[in-house]
Amino acid sequence: MRFRLSRLRTTGIVVALTAAWIALDPAAVPAAVPPPKLEYTITTLANGLTVILSEDHSTPIVHVELWYHVGSKDEKAGRTGFAHLFEHMMFKGSKNVEPEAHGSFIAGVGGQANAETREDITVYWQTAPAQYLPLMLWLEADRMATLRIDEDTFKREREVVKEERRMRVENQPYGRLPELLYDAAFAVHPYKHPVIGSMRDLEAASIADVREFYRTYYVPTNATLTIVGDFDADQAARLVEQYYGKIPKPLKAVPRDIPHEPPMTREKRVTVEEAWPLPAVIVAHHITYDGHPDSYPLHMASKILSDGQSSRIYRTLVYESGLALTAFGGGNIIEHPNLFYAAAIVQPGRSPAEVEAALIAELQRMTTEPVSEHELQRAKNQFARDYIMGRETNRLKAGQLAHAAVIHNDITTADGEFQIFQRITAADIQRVARTYFTSTNRLVITIMPKGSTQ
Repeated sequence: MRFRLSRLRTTGIVVALTAAWIALDPAAVPAAVPPPKLEYTITTLANGLTVILSEDHSTPIVHVELWYHVGSKDEKAGRTGFAHLFEHMMFKGSKNVEPEAHGSFIAGVGGQANAETREDITVYWQTAPAQYLPLMLWLEADRMATLRIDEDTFKREREVVKEERRMRVENQPYGRLPELLYDAAFAVHPYKHPVIGSMRDLEAASIADVREFYRTYYVPTNATLTIVGDFDADQAARLVEQYYGKIPKPLKAVPRDIPHEPPMTREKRVTVEEAWPLPAVIVAHHITYDGHPDSYPLHMASKILSDGQSSRIYRTLVYESGLALTAFGGGNIIEHPNLFYAAAIVQPGRSPAEVEAALIAELQRMTTEPVSEHELQRAKNQFARDYIMGRETNRLKAGQLAHAAVIHNDITTADGEFQIFQRITAADIQRVARTYFTSTNRLVITIMPKGSTQ
């Protein structure tokens, strides 16, 4: 983009100067320059494991990232939180590695390792000096093939996850807001429940469930291994074959029997009570999935409406009208159709009805008025910045490649989306707003402090 950030080191001074220039007049900035394309190879082992290799010799570091195509949406009814619970179990030892030793091995050679679970995927990653690539590959392969699963460890980790839920959700101000939104928005699709799950379902989980989950989803045909950094591709390919090639291909296909959410046919309104100090209001609409042609203008609409304190919703509800203490939202554009939402915490002395009307008005305004050239160019500049800076590290590059391969099932989108965003017009944004921000596709949730509606 400006200053050709993809060809300069993105130091603090360059980023600061670029941001200042954009703030003065985004529309005056020249068209963004795409970053150099990622160089990679993608192959599939005989057992079904997808392997992506991308050499980058700029630093003597290698990043290894293993994506399992399983997340909270793949959980059975009554077993919410299971994918995240299983992520914890993956660090509890295997045939050749003691519990917690995986992370200790990586830290011991100066590296980092961690994992995360989302709605659609579970990711395990490690970054270390380049000479330790064999160690990283062996550690991941060993727990894919020979994970140690015992009753006592499972029960301990279940308690750890329950405490994590208390800390992150139940004991946080407004921590249950996403749960309330998704529970009301979805009837049958498992996006209805949160990634961390419910206390009741976590308590009901059994060691038999753990072993079945492992046999079903933690298999080569459901995994994508991405290696980015300072390595020789031929040597890395031999190591991958050595460590992973012997893991057997599963006899059964990975199940994908996830129910489709029926379309809304009329507006839905929900009022609930929570032990919160101030009311909150959420307005949400069902939208399409990641990679659908409509998803790109929706991403842009999300930037304009709710990205940061200069966005339309924050500016209108917090700065200009004083209706809200804070306001936030955006499009949750992931593997299956999800939600675009706008939410606000009601300012003392103002009413939820006023906030609801303001949120709906901002969403509806996008259907009736094309966004300005200034707003559109500013959003494009932000996307170009995010896209380019999203390749600063080996880990970020690996994430872009794996996301394209797993979620889009098309690795070329890792590079191809840059120009898609740059070609979006005001008419595109208005079209998708009219498609999805309709009254019959609208959910309104009012969350009142406990006892206030009695």
